[in-house]
Amino acid sequence: MAGAAARLAAHGGRLLFGTTEAWVIWHLSGGRLHVTDPSTASRTLLFDINRLAWDDDLLALFDAPRAILPEVRPSAGYVGDLKFDGQAVPLYALLVDQQAALFGQACFAPGDMKCTFGTGSFLLMNIGAAPRLSKHGLLTTVGWNWPGHTAYALDGGIFVTGAAVQWVAESLRLIPDVAASAAVAAQSADHDVIFVPALSGLAAPHWQPEARGALFGLSRATAPADIVRATLDGIACRVYEVVNAMAQDAGQPPTQLKVDGGPSGNPYLMQCLSDLLGMEVRVAAAREATAIGIANLAGHAALGTGLEALAARWQAEAVYAPKMGEGQRRERLERWARALEAVRHFHQ
Repeated sequence: MAGAAARLAAHGGRLLFGTTEAWVIWHLSGGRLHVTDPSTASRTLLFDINRLAWDDDLLALFDAPRAILPEVRPSAGYVGDLKFDGQAVPLYALLVDQQAALFGQACFAPGDMKCTFGTGSFLLMNIGAAPRLSKHGLLTTVGWNWPGHTAYALDGGIFVTGAAVQWVAESLRLIPDVAASAAVAAQSADHDVIFVPALSGLAAPHWQPEARGALFGLSRATAPADIVRATLDGIACRVYEVVNAMAQDAGQPPTQLKVDGGPSGNPYLMQCLSDLLGMEVRVAAAREATAIGIANLAGHAALGTGLEALAARWQAEAVYAPKMGEGQRRERLERWARALEAVRHFHQ
């Protein structure tokens, strides 16, 4: 439907709007349920995260009639029945993906944080029952909500992390596949090479989509292993930046970072991240934290499973503790900061 026709249909009451889960639920419920939850609604630019309701000013700004929007239900609680093979299946949980991963990582207390690694990386920190705007380049979002309980989170996304390793493997062909990156990086003894992996711009906390990646410190002695190592180091530095921004907003440094997703299985990357952060990095035994989170939330709503019980079930597959000295850590971060500033100023 063309834009003008869609606008007429919306104002004429002949069109509904929703994010992906609202569309899926609509069809699985036979058109009876047009719903979303505060965590997903908070990603639409139409939602007031303080009142947990659609915002009239934003609706007017985007000319979005309230009637086309899904009903906002709590993240946990009975929503209605869906149909599978003619059988009614009750729906008890609604949660957007990264918030589901935060819940799946049992980050239930203020200050708890997680990083989900994939093509990009997404960090969320639980900040408790009241929203707080970031002063360091992060987003504030709804974590989850049910009657009598709301959790908010700081959100910092990184556009390219795992995709940078894919680029090294598939475009540069410096390694046979992504899985080989840890072993190849460990062969590098040259830490002069720095890679800023801004292959799709810089997201949090810089927000420069026009920025592009750059390699620094190349010489005739530079070997493929040095570029592979620099790629993994650059990913760790980008995650460090977001964690540091969250720590400044929270007013206290976190004590650990829980991680999930495919690249969390890379031992070189995880050790580098622990060294730069100066804290433990705990790799979740269940890599698909988003799926675990929505299942746990449904169990909490339908079965009354308490948060303490859910937290007790969380297990680490591996734990990485810092090994790098403070002087070396400071030197690495200072060199990264200089490389990053060169990239940022080059594209201004």
